[in-house]
Amino acid sequence: MSFPFDTNYASLELLIEKAKKKMPRFAFEYLDGGCNENINRDRNTSELRDVLLRPQYLNNNYSEANMETELFGVKYSAPFGISPVGLQGLMWPNAPEILAKAAFKHNIPFILSTVTTSSLERIAELTEGKAWYQLYHPREEWLRDDILDRCEASGYDVLCVLSDVPTFGYRAKEIRNGLAMPPQLNFRNVSQALARPEWCLEILKHGVPSFKTMEKYMDKNMNVKQLGQFMNSTFSGRLNSDRIKAIRDKWKGKLVIKGVASDEDAAEAVRLGFDGMIISNHGGRQLDAGESTIAVVKEISEKYKGQIKIMMDSGVRTGPDVARALSCGAEFTFMGRTFMYAVGALGDKGGDHIIEMLKMQFRQVMEQVCCDTPEELQNFRVK
Repeated sequence: MSFPFDTNYASLELLIEKAKKKMPRFAFEYLDGGCNENINRDRNTSELRDVLLRPQYLNNNYSEANMETELFGVKYSAPFGISPVGLQGLMWPNAPEILAKAAFKHNIPFILSTVTTSSLERIAELTEGKAWYQLYHPREEWLRDDILDRCEASGYDVLCVLSDVPTFGYRAKEIRNGLAMPPQLNFRNVSQALARPEWCLEILKHGVPSFKTMEKYMDKNMNVKQLGQFMNSTFSGRLNSDRIKAIRDKWKGKLVIKGVASDEDAAEAVRLGFDGMIISNHGGRQLDAGESTIAVVKEISEKYKGQIKIMMDSGVRTGPDVARALSCGAEFTFMGRTFMYAVGALGDKGGDHIIEMLKMQFRQVMEQVCCDTPEELQNFRVK
């Protein structure tokens, strides 16, 4: 058997181990952590992995596994994509561009965060307009409309509106490391960075990470404290029906709400005319006392499937995890940390590596249970 990736890093665990050695400690902890005691971060994955699949080895209808999945009129090569992640270039320099290029090459969706470190125009250029954009809702209508106009002009067709950050999660390590708002540069961070020479060289090559999409609206002479004040005063994470209606009326493409975590919000998303929802709890970074995403998927998938596209992130880390999520009614999945671990471990090669590895893992599960298409995985779940 031949493997289209570096077999020295043939598992997520090996990639995490390598990334931890290459990334400054503050950057790795920002990526790896949840909120409070990390309970919901871990619950997401542990409850997902309680889902069992039952093979049908004598299935006469099985021919071969086909991973292709259609979503919003686009046929993707696999039923998973790359979640939006903030401050990607802090964790590994140029990370959003590395991952956007890999997603485009392998024909999977890449979602760009408003608060990551590449501009929406640059990512659109790299993906020929095929990326998705995640909107942190601005307080000012003119700013929201300007961002949406830029997205339309750049060719984005899918807009994700973030709903699950009405307030910032309590993350003790980020507070200690100075990565809360306003961010701070301290001796601990500098010393940790200097201990990772490859990371430092990449920073010198690509520049100090900044909120590239938002630079248009910032004073070029802002200091660190002023930057934090600007971000806090610019965005309001709390959505309401009026704000959503204004976006729905203006946005001509597909509209997705990201952060659905209850039956009540799912019903409201359908009522407000969203084309899709991503069931998510922000990777367990917001509410430690919350349910796992797979529990919510199980609750609402049968009730709302057919009325709205049901997708999922938070807790999905591997190819078998993708299969488990689909078997419970999700129609598509996204991952954030998994892709960032790979880039932190392997740099420019990380995006291609992890996509190839995930595809091989997912295909193996389909072939093992004798399932033809991702949509049919629901027939193989142990109820």
